[in-house]
Amino acid sequence: MRARARDPREYPGRDVHNAGMRELTPRRTFLKLAAASGTVAMGLRQPGTLAQEGGAVAGGAAERAWWITVLRRLADPVLENLAAGTLRSRMPVEGPANRRAVTHLEAVGRLLAGIAPWLELGGDTTAEGAARARYANLARRALGVGLDRSSPDALNFTEGGQPLVDAAFLAQAILRAPRALWQALEPSTQASLVAALESTRAIQPGFNNWLLFSATVEAALARMGARWDRVRVDYALRQHEQWYKGDGIYGDGPELHWDYYNSFVIQPMLLDVLDACGGTSPAWQALAGPVARRAQRYAAIQERLIAPDGSWPLVGRSLAYRTGAFQLLAQVALRHALPAGLTPCSVRSALTAAMRRSLEAPGTFDTDGWLHIGVCGHQPVIGERYISTGSLYLCAAVLLPLGLPEADEFWSGPPAPWTSVLAWSGKEFPIDHAG
Repeated sequence: MRARARDPREYPGRDVHNAGMRELTPRRTFLKLAAASGTVAMGLRQPGTLAQEGGAVAGGAAERAWWITVLRRLADPVLENLAAGTLRSRMPVEGPANRRAVTHLEAVGRLLAGIAPWLELGGDTTAEGAARARYANLARRALGVGLDRSSPDALNFTEGGQPLVDAAFLAQAILRAPRALWQALEPSTQASLVAALESTRAIQPGFNNWLLFSATVEAALARMGARWDRVRVDYALRQHEQWYKGDGIYGDGPELHWDYYNSFVIQPMLLDVLDACGGTSPAWQALAGPVARRAQRYAAIQERLIAPDGSWPLVGRSLAYRTGAFQLLAQVALRHALPAGLTPCSVRSALTAAMRRSLEAPGTFDTDGWLHIGVCGHQPVIGERYISTGSLYLCAAVLLPLGLPEADEFWSGPPAPWTSVLAWSGKEFPIDHAG
């Protein structure tokens, strides 16, 4: 049984094609975006409800409000159903039948990894602050249900190998929102979370990016004050240092793969693991600088991959993760670590264009609001054997800059052209150099 389809008049933030969103469709060019001063503002009137507000607004404010509509549309089906104990009964599972056992943890871990910095900002007296408080509470309630072994929605942390992957994304969410998603948990839920993460140690990681899943789990346990395995962290860090290929790119294991795993997994997890426990070892501390510089270089490459229409090269596997391909660029922006030559406003505009191109395409969501397999609409043919509905929520990783407050330069300025917009409109643009 699936959740009933909601009337867009009842919950307008869930319908990206409603009248208030027509100025924000992927068919609009960057020049239309640059004219956003006349766009209808989207504001939060009360917790959980998006509504239109008239008046001219700066582009950054309008774009932030739209990003929040995206966040809510992704989060609501997952968190509301898990908190109610109905995730298994209502979440469709598109993809191979054998993924049903793992797809629910995939959805929860990946979604929370993307929205964690926004939750960590905490509640305040603004409408958005009230919404953050509501979603943080909803996330904690959902975790309470998912970590309750007696619940019909108990999440799978041990069956098969996949749970290690998504326990790591959940651990990454904890690292990104330790107050909202760890300290504010009920003590019983904290104990269950520690036990769940520890249970994944029985899963042997592959000799590739999977080493970072084990390391991220251990880093989260360290952050939570639990016993953690330094060897698993050290092994992942040392191996990835050996697998660095140059110019901002790591191999996925010993070989270089032309795909987006440097952004899906490798570089974001290297940054988060070193942030969490790099200071506990001189050898790890020495890695922090090179890892950060490589991330800057890869972020510069990623910015150049976003075309003027918001599309990007469709190379490699796991394309159904959609905008998760730009997690690293989003994370570098969140960290105020953009490389020279990139401005926060231009990166915001580029990421917005990519989100619109992919997430507003007809067929992206089913009638009940769940993601479909695809990169631009519903394209089930691109779903590899390990892809199912829950996998798709890695697209939420593009939302990391929502963890920057509204007054931050990333959000406060008007839209700005990114590199490909300048180049393909005949303007001067900076040339690129290997890092």
